[in-house]
Amino acid sequence: MTPTPRIQIIIGVPQTHLYVVLDAMAEAGAGALGEYTHCSYFSPGVGRFKPSAEANPVLGDRETVNEVPEVRVETICDRDKVKAVVAAIRRAHPYEEPMLYLLPLLSEADFE
Repeated sequence: MTPTPRIQIIIGVPQTHLYVVLDAMAEAGAGALGEYTHCSYFSPGVGRFKPSAEANPVLGDRETVNEVPEVRVETICDRDKVKAVVAAIRRAHPYEEPMLYLLPLLSEADFE
């Protein structure tokens, strides 16, 4: 049986929206591992950005380099669920443009 290709998803989320985003991602199919769901890893960090004059930042000031506390969230999902998970992130995340990494993963079968 060929394993389903998986993607690692990494995002930064303000603490105030952490569980809203985590739950939205899980409901869209992220974080499923065998008989477990809602699997993720998160750790504190700092997000850095400079909004343009036309931006509408939730945190920070326009035309200024800002640093705000965020939580780095890491999870996985099957490749065929990536579009749904990304759409769920965009709906639940408070930022206009959340920083989002999608990384293809190797499986154990790739090393056999």
